[in-house]
Amino acid sequence: MDNLLEVSNVVKRFGSFTALNDVSINVPKGSIFGLLGPNGAGKTTLIRIINQITYPDQGSVTLDGASLQEHHIKDIGYLPEERGLYKSMKVGEQALYLAQLKGLSKKEAKERLKYWFDKFEIGNWWDKKIQELSKGMAQKVQFIVTVLHRPKLLIFDEPFSGFDPINANLIKDEILQLRDEGATVIFSTHRMESVEELCDHIALINKSQKLLEGKVTEVKKQFKTNTFEVGLLAPQENNLREELAQRFKVSPAHFKSLEDQLKLNITLGAQESSNDLLQYLTQKAQVQRFVEVIPSVNEIFIKSITENE
Repeated sequence: MDNLLEVSNVVKRFGSFTALNDVSINVPKGSIFGLLGPNGAGKTTLIRIINQITYPDQGSVTLDGASLQEHHIKDIGYLPEERGLYKSMKVGEQALYLAQLKGLSKKEAKERLKYWFDKFEIGNWWDKKIQELSKGMAQKVQFIVTVLHRPKLLIFDEPFSGFDPINANLIKDEILQLRDEGATVIFSTHRMESVEELCDHIALINKSQKLLEGKVTEVKKQFKTNTFEVGLLAPQENNLREELAQRFKVSPAHFKSLEDQLKLNITLGAQESSNDLLQYLTQKAQVQRFVEVIPSVNEIFIKSITENE
């Protein structure tokens, strides 16, 4: 897959503090790329470099095969965590102004704004001032302004902040639709459940350095532990638990079931297969649940950061 954005060996210092230390990421075209990390990791600095708000001390950034230049601003839509709408301006007036800054004619901007305002059912907000809107309402306006000029690259920093669950789902669906229509998305958030739902690729940054990067499925494979969650019906549960503990690494499992089962996590050795385990279990009990334990992005995040401390 071709990359829309390539960040290569970027270093950024602020005095004696190194915000980014030799960081490289590749964002494939038509993907949603999760840029993850704890507070202060360097994510915002990287986003600011991509938006040319600040510049790297070393390294390079290319967009669609060309070295990042000032004219690329029109190819990027950026929704910052700290929103930047002018509170005393009217919604429509401000949206038109910002759309024209991104290169749209007034006529084209009005047509596109009508489409989005109708889609979000906010047509009656046109003459309201931003300060009259709730945080969530203002968020909708800023989202529209971000995507209006149909940029190649969209950068969303905590896009669901301030939204109730219904409107968060609305924005989530729009992000997926934009991806399906060809946009490439960088998505920065602390909400790991949103990363699970949206992201195709992720990169994790901590203390100015990249810890990992790749397709979500491939990253999860790297963190698998060959562990299986099982639910068993057996007449002598304690005896079976002891027998299993002698042969495998066993720990309690926690899941809901309709029947009272022996619930265990069983971790296999490198030379043992799931088929071997299942065959063994069926000889000892009635197997009602047998599921491989796949690490969540949240678990990968915590493990990677903890080990990097």
